[in-house]
Amino acid sequence: MRRSLQAGLLLLCGLGLLQISLFTDLCLRYVKEGMRPLLIASGVVLVLLGIAGALLDRRKGDEEQHHHGHDHSGLPRVSWLLLLPALSLLFYAPPALGAYTAARQPAKVIAQRSDFDPLPSTSPLPMTLSDFTSRVQQDRGQAINGRTVLMTGIVTPHGGGSWDLTRIIINCCAADAQSVKVRIYGGTVPPANSWVSVTGTWHPGGRLGTRSAPVALDALTVKKIARPLNGYQDALPLGSTVTR
Repeated sequence: MRRSLQAGLLLLCGLGLLQISLFTDLCLRYVKEGMRPLLIASGVVLVLLGIAGALLDRRKGDEEQHHHGHDHSGLPRVSWLLLLPALSLLFYAPPALGAYTAARQPAKVIAQRSDFDPLPSTSPLPMTLSDFTSRVQQDRGQAINGRTVLMTGIVTPHGGGSWDLTRIIINCCAADAQSVKVRIYGGTVPPANSWVSVTGTWHPGGRLGTRSAPVALDALTVKKIARPLNGYQDALPLGSTVTR
């Protein structure tokens, strides 16, 4: 294998990174939005290294041909393994994390809270899945009781007529993904991996404000929505304000 192939592999890897981070939003399937500038910068560096390597190798090859008549330079065979991820980035993007991942993960542990501010009078009340969970299981004031809330997430089928509204959270990349889930009762189960907005009221059970209370919602409405840009955060529905 000629050394010029090393430059070619660097160039392909760089173009692949630029393809998913600069020219499309595919990188948001694997990393959070804040990582995009670093991916773009890495892609540019790899492309420049590939071009520089090709030019230097061509010059060195001409010199070796002039002095020795042929070139024995080469790369280890393992270098071919770089070709697969490079081509994958350019021509085939693996699917985003979704129901398959969430169904095989336990729900993320929600941080313990002792103080809760009064809830706004807005109805339906926009909430994150984490806020809803903490209100249900930790707010001894039971402020969530009887309130109609609004949450968004992906559909994770569960069986038995219920399903999980899920948010997959990544701190850096897909490898550290965790899931927050709210069980949904009522209505028809939407297709897996659909992005939906759900309005409803807390599904009674156990003692509200304690760990015995189910993190569940009786759905009033379920509507399909487009995947938001903040899809890898436990975020409020876009345009909403934070509730505590």
